[in-house]
Amino acid sequence: MARITLDHIRHAYGPNPKTDKDYALKEVDHEWTDGGAYALLGPSGCGKTTLLNIISGLLQPSHGRILFGGQDVTTLSTQARNIAQVFQFPVIYDTMTVYDNLAFPLRNRGVPEADVDRRVREILEMIDLSDWAKRKAQRLTADQKQKISLGRGLVRNDVNAILFDEPLTVIDPHMKWVLRSQLKRLHKQFGFTMVYVTHDQTEALTFAEKVVVMYEGEIVQIGTPAELFERPSHTFVGYFIGSPGMNVMPAEVAGSTVKIGSETINLGYAPKTNGAAKIELGIRPEFIRLGREGMPISISKVEDIGRQKIVRARFADQPIAIVLAEDVEIPTDARASFDLDAISIYAGSWRVGREG
Repeated sequence: MARITLDHIRHAYGPNPKTDKDYALKEVDHEWTDGGAYALLGPSGCGKTTLLNIISGLLQPSHGRILFGGQDVTTLSTQARNIAQVFQFPVIYDTMTVYDNLAFPLRNRGVPEADVDRRVREILEMIDLSDWAKRKAQRLTADQKQKISLGRGLVRNDVNAILFDEPLTVIDPHMKWVLRSQLKRLHKQFGFTMVYVTHDQTEALTFAEKVVVMYEGEIVQIGTPAELFERPSHTFVGYFIGSPGMNVMPAEVAGSTVKIGSETINLGYAPKTNGAAKIELGIRPEFIRLGREGMPISISKVEDIGRQKIVRARFADQPIAIVLAEDVEIPTDARASFDLDAISIYAGSWRVGREG
C-alpha cells in the first residue's frame, strides 16, 4: 500500500505540445492517501485512462513526477512499481484452471503453497467461483473470466496499489452490485490503496471514499459523494452527478440578488463573481419545492419512476427538472420555490463563494 503523489503531471500524445489544447491530460497536482479508495469518473475521452496508465507505469508523462510513498517511480516499469491492475476485458490464461490462474501471481513470487491455497480459496469464495476452481478458464463465460481477472488483482496483499480500468463492463447487473460491495468490504478489511476508473456514476459513488471527476483532460473536483452532490465545484459535475442532473440556468447577479429571466431571488449574500461574463445559477432537482406560493412555472410532463416523480417544467423560459416524493400532490397552477442553501452560483462554469 502506498501514498500516491501526482506532482504537476501533464501528458500529450503528440510531439512538442505548446498549449493546453495539445494535452490529453492537463496539469494534475494531487496527493492520494495511503489506503484510500478513489474513483476516476468522467465521460469517454476525458483523460481518466491516461491518468491511470501513468500511475501504473504503462505510460510515462510528458511532464511532472509520480511518487509512491515518497519514492519517485516516474521512470520505473509497472513490475517495479509493485501494483496490480485489472483491465476492462479479461486478461487470463485460458489453458490454466481457475484455481491456477489465481495462484499464479503468488507462486511467481515464491509464496508458500499453504498460504497460496488459503488465499486462493478466500478469493474463489469472494468471486463466487469455488465450484469452478478445477475448470479450465477457456470454458467459462466472459463475465466469469472477468471475475478471475478481478480475483487476480486482489489475491496479493503486498501490492502498493490496485488499479481497476472499468472492470465491470462485461459483468451482469446483479453481479456488478455484488462485486462492488465485496470490493468495498475488502478495502475496509485490508486497507489497499485502490483507484477505480469508470464512466458510471453509480459504480463510482458506491465504491469510492473520494471521487475524482474529470472533464476535458482535467480534474474538476475531488470529493466525497455527498460533496459532489451538494456542492458541485464545476457545472459539469452538476450535470454529470445525479439523475436527473443539476438545473443550470443563465443568470445575472447584482449584489445579493440573482435574476433569471424576469424572476429575482434574494440570496442573502453577494457572490464573488469577479466580473465574469458568464454567470449561471445551479440547483439540484431535489431542492425545488412545488406549492401554491413561489415563482411561476409551466409543467410539461410528470414522470412516475416508483418512489419518486420527476416533474419536467419551464421556469423563466428555461427547462428545469424537479424531483418529488411519490405521494406529493402537485397543485393546479403550481409554483416553485428554491431552497436558498442549495443554490450554487457559477462564474465561467466554476462555483464561486461569497464576497468578503
